[in-house]
Amino acid sequence: MNPDIEELLTIDQAAKILKVNAQTLRRWDRQGILKAVRVGTRRGVGDRRYRKQDIEAYISRHHKSK
Repeated sequence: MNPDIEELLTIDQAAKILKVNAQTLRRWDRQGILKAVRVGTRRGVGDRRYRKQDIEAYISRHHKSK
């Protein structure tokens, strides 16, 4: 894989990795905790995708705080 291309995960993939509900990710996006990237034009707003590197960084920060 080209390291310059970021890997985007679906909301379901991200939720599974983080062991949270997809609704939690939607709330975190609205609150700015873990921002999503919008792709496509579904219902005029696009589908949420999450950068794999953002998920990994969140896990790293969260794990260190425990």
